[in-house]
Amino acid sequence: MSCKPTHYTKRRYSVYAIVTLIALVLPFIRINGNHLFLLSFDKKQLHLLFTSFDMQELYLMPFLLIILFLSIFFMTTLGGRVWCGWTCPQTIFRVIYRDLICTKILKIRKNIKDKQKEFDENIIKKTISVIIWAALAFVAASNFMWYFVPPEDFFTYLANPAEHKLLVGILIGITTFLVFDVVFLAENFCIYVCPYARVQSVMFDNDTIQVIYDENRGGKLYDGHTKLGKKPTTPGAECIGCEACVRVCPTHIDIRKGMQLECINCLECSDACSEVMGKLGKESLINWTSAKAIKTKSKVKYFRFRTIGYMVALSIAVIALGLMTTKKEHMLLNINRATQLYSIKVLDDNTPKVQNAYTFLIQNTDNVEHSYYFDVNETRIKIDRPLKSITLKAGGKKKVIVVLSTTQTLVDDTRRDTPIDITINAYAKDAKETISVDRKTIFVYPKQIELEKAIQSK
Repeated sequence: MSCKPTHYTKRRYSVYAIVTLIALVLPFIRINGNHLFLLSFDKKQLHLLFTSFDMQELYLMPFLLIILFLSIFFMTTLGGRVWCGWTCPQTIFRVIYRDLICTKILKIRKNIKDKQKEFDENIIKKTISVIIWAALAFVAASNFMWYFVPPEDFFTYLANPAEHKLLVGILIGITTFLVFDVVFLAENFCIYVCPYARVQSVMFDNDTIQVIYDENRGGKLYDGHTKLGKKPTTPGAECIGCEACVRVCPTHIDIRKGMQLECINCLECSDACSEVMGKLGKESLINWTSAKAIKTKSKVKYFRFRTIGYMVALSIAVIALGLMTTKKEHMLLNINRATQLYSIKVLDDNTPKVQNAYTFLIQNTDNVEHSYYFDVNETRIKIDRPLKSITLKAGGKKKVIVVLSTTQTLVDDTRRDTPIDITINAYAKDAKETISVDRKTIFVYPKQIELEKAIQSK
C-alpha cells in the first residue's frame, strides 16, 4: 500500500503565479486617478487605498512601516521563513531561471529534482538563458518602478530616454543587479546577503512551523556537525539514505541535520521524501510542523501568547492607519509671516491703519479644480489683499501674498508691540462644507508710540 505524496511544490508555484499576477496588475488599477499604493517622488505624492496624499501628509508612512515590520514578525513567529520559500521575489526569480528556463526550456540542467550539480559547459545555451532572464529582469525592474513612477507616466518617460536619464539609469541598474543576483549570486543571496536570514531565528520558538526531519522515525544521521553515515544505523530507522531530499534542496543543505539558517521553507525536500517513502507505504519523514508537535505527537499550536500579541498589535496599527486615511485634507495651507512685523498707514481722517503681511502656500490636493478664499476669526481685522478668490487646478499649488489690516484700537499698550492670536479659515468656495482648514497665526499690533509717530509724520 502506498501513501499519497505531498504537493507543496505545486502549491508554491500556484502562490508564485498569484503573487506575480497581483504585483503586475496592481499598478494599473486606479480609482478616480489614484492607485492602491504609489510613492511618487516625481509628483511628491503618496497614494494609499486609492486616496492621494501630499508629501506634507506623510504622517502615514510610520504606520505603514510599523505594519510591515509587525507583519514580518508575526509571519516569522508563526511560520518561520515561509516568506522566503513562498513569496520572496528572489526565490520566485530563481525558480523561473533555474527550473523553467535552464531546465525545462533549454535542458541545461537534466532534472528539476537535482539542484546540486553545476551547469553543463554549454556556452551557447548558457548565454541564451542569461539573455532570456535579462529580458524578464527588465520587466521585473519596470514592475518595481511602477510603484514609484506610475505606468501612465513610466511609459511616457521611457519614450524620451534622453530627457529622463535618471529613470533609465535606475532601470538599467536594477536590471543589471537582478541578472547578477539570479544568475551568479543565486541562493548565496539567501544564505549570506539577506538580512532577514540573520534575524529570523531569533523569532522562532518551539511552536514555530518549520521544515523538520522526524528523527524519531527516520533515525539519527548527524552528531552535531558530523555525519554518521549515508543512512542511519539505528534499528527500525525508516530513512533509506536515498538523499533525494539533499539533491533537491536549492540552498544545498541536508535537512536531516536539523534546523539550519539556510533553509527557506520551500518544502521541496518534503515532496521528494514523500515520493520515495510513499512507494514504501509510509508517510514523508520531512514535514512542515513544529518541534513541539513532533516531540509531543500533538497538533501545531498556532494561537499562543506571541502570535496573539502580534495579531493584536497589527490590528491596532491597521485600524490606526484606516482612521488616519479618513482625515485626508483636500487642501493644504501653510502660513508664514513676512519679515516686517507690521506697517502703519495714516488715512485721510488721521486714522492709523495697521497692516500685517503673510505668505500663504495653498495646495489643491483634490482631483478637481477649486477656487479658494479665507476668513479671519477676529472681526476687527479685515482682508486688504487678495480681494478675489484663488483658483487652483487639481494638484496645483500657489504662493499668495496676503495683507490683513485694522483701523481699530486692538490693544492700548504704550510699552511694547502686542501679538494677537488669530485663526485663518481657508475654504473652497464651491465646497465649503467639505474642504475647509483652520490655521493659527498672529497679528502684531504696534505700541501706541509708533501709532503717534506715524500720525505726526504724515
